[in-house]
Amino acid sequence: MLVTLIPLFDESMSVRAYSISSQKKNSFLDPTVMNTSAMFDAVNNPGFEVINSLGMDTLSKDCELFVPITSVSLFSDISEQCEAEHSRMVLVIDNSVEPEFQFVERIMLLRDQGYKFAIRGLDVNDFEPYKPILRLMDYILLNHKKIVISKAKIYFSQIYPKIKLIASDLDSLGMFDSLKIEGGYYLFEGAFYRMPITKGNTTVSPLKLNYISLLNLVNSEDFELTEAADIIGRDTALIISLLKMVNKVSHSATEITSIRHAAAMLGQKELKKWITTAITQQLCSDRPSEIMRLSLLRAKFAENISGQFELGVFGPELFLMGLFSVVDIILNKPMEEALALLKVSKNISRALVSHDGPFVDVLDFIQVYEAGDWQEVSRILLINDMSMDAVYEAYLGSLEWYRDLFHSIEES
Repeated sequence: MLVTLIPLFDESMSVRAYSISSQKKNSFLDPTVMNTSAMFDAVNNPGFEVINSLGMDTLSKDCELFVPITSVSLFSDISEQCEAEHSRMVLVIDNSVEPEFQFVERIMLLRDQGYKFAIRGLDVNDFEPYKPILRLMDYILLNHKKIVISKAKIYFSQIYPKIKLIASDLDSLGMFDSLKIEGGYYLFEGAFYRMPITKGNTTVSPLKLNYISLLNLVNSEDFELTEAADIIGRDTALIISLLKMVNKVSHSATEITSIRHAAAMLGQKELKKWITTAITQQLCSDRPSEIMRLSLLRAKFAENISGQFELGVFGPELFLMGLFSVVDIILNKPMEEALALLKVSKNISRALVSHDGPFVDVLDFIQVYEAGDWQEVSRILLINDMSMDAVYEAYLGSLEWYRDLFHSIEES
């Protein structure tokens, strides 16, 4: 099975929900899975399997989770399949669910159980025939490439004022900005938040330069703990975070007497691990929270699937490639300029700047995977003789790692 989480943003670029995108089989080995109704069965909806495996908070803490269902799985025992809190689940239907009595009745029953509903894939000509279903929807996803959203917005505000509009498939920041100014949309979905920076500021703030220096230091071979401690000592937030981490992991009653002492208590390996996460948080502090999440998930996913690309020995290096794959957005600079500030390997630079070299296939795979482009993912799996189950476990492993990472930080 394949699965990924797609974020939905509000006007301030804060994530308010995630949508599960999944596929159970390789579409190149079994072309029938490209038929939407064949992607799910009445008993084992892959979205529900993922929720049961990881839990709602791992997937979408404090947010709603949009879960696609079909005309078949709509009639399954959803409460039996998935024990998650009903009010945080939004069941997403499409035009395979027709505006007929049995579907309307079933949706009403599930709404009485606390579930919310969204619909996608409707054309303008469908709006009138779908009135019996639309009046039961909490959300509708409108594809700006197929519908004049400005006109659709007027229609829904007048006929269905309680439906929250979601502008979907936004592939540019310009489109997001335009629709945000126009107003009327509750959420936005698409790849616009991770578009490459082609030009940006010529300077980097002193604090960010400090963080970059620290990253460069710990990613060099056999770095000096004292030198790392001295750089940490220039930033109060990092000092506090370091002391909390030392107090959490240390079983010694010894009092911490200095920043160098704290760094020595953690040791080189643990200090590097903590710095990588803490610095990523700080660098992303003025960017959408999803950028930090994307950066860290890409890093761990790249490391986890390194063996599938016969690059297992390069796991730590691929981790850094994933981590720095959005550094242009973080630093608001073109990728080549951003990486010039970081001491990355030639393999990382070639993948992120020149789009070639031994790591580029891993980068390409991660990007099509997180976009839920299952046809392209299936093609890559087939030509590289990769295990779908291994990739699925690698992705779930990255989600679990991210969950545990920030659970430990919150407790410290």
